[in-house]
Amino acid sequence: MSVQVKICGITTPEQALMVQQAGADALGLVIYRKSSRYVDLRQAIAIRAAIASDVLCVVLLVNADKEFVKQVIAEVKPDLLQFHGDESADFCQQFDFPYIRALRMRDDLNIAAEAKAHKPAHSLLFDAWHPGQYGGTGESFVWARLPRERSFNLILAGGLTPDNVAESVAVVAPDMVDVSGGVESAPGIKDPQKVRDFIQRAKAAG
Repeated sequence: MSVQVKICGITTPEQALMVQQAGADALGLVIYRKSSRYVDLRQAIAIRAAIASDVLCVVLLVNADKEFVKQVIAEVKPDLLQFHGDESADFCQQFDFPYIRALRMRDDLNIAAEAKAHKPAHSLLFDAWHPGQYGGTGESFVWARLPRERSFNLILAGGLTPDNVAESVAVVAPDMVDVSGGVESAPGIKDPQKVRDFIQRAKAAG
C-alpha cells in the first residue's frame, strides 16, 4: 500500500479543493494563533465543509485549554485532532476522540516511552525540534533515528519537499507524510504544482 499524504496548513476552502483534486489523503487545519497558517473557528468550519467524506480532516492545536478542544470537536467536527504542543498523554486521551500526537525530535526523546504513553493514539507524528517553535519550521531531522520496526502508525513531518519526499519514504517507510511549507509559494499559500509533485513522488516511492 502506498504512503498516505497529509497537506497541512490549509487556509481556504479553495485550497482544500485543490489539494484533494491532487490526491491528498488528509488535510490539516491549524487553529493556533501564533502560526502563519492560523485559521479561526469560523474559517475552519468553512474549510471543513469543502473536505470530502473519504479525506481526513485534521485540526492541529497547540496547548489549547480543555473547553476549547471540546468546542473544536463540537463545531468543526474533524476526523482527528493533532496535539502539537506540550500536552500530556492524560490530556490528549480525556476527550475520548481520535488523535495524532506530534513529537518533536529532541535529542533525549524516548520514542518507545512516548509510544507506550500514547498507545490509544491514531498515529504518532515526528517533527523537527526547535526550542521556540511548535512545528512549521521547514527544518528536517535525522530520519534514521526513527524505528523501522514499530507497533504504531508513523507520520513523518519536518522539512519535507517534493525534492526529498521520495528519499524520506525510502528511509523511514512511514504510514503517512505530512507537509506544509514545503509545498507553498508563501506562508499559507499552497502552490498547485508543488502539491501535485509532492503527492505523486511520495506515492510512487511508497
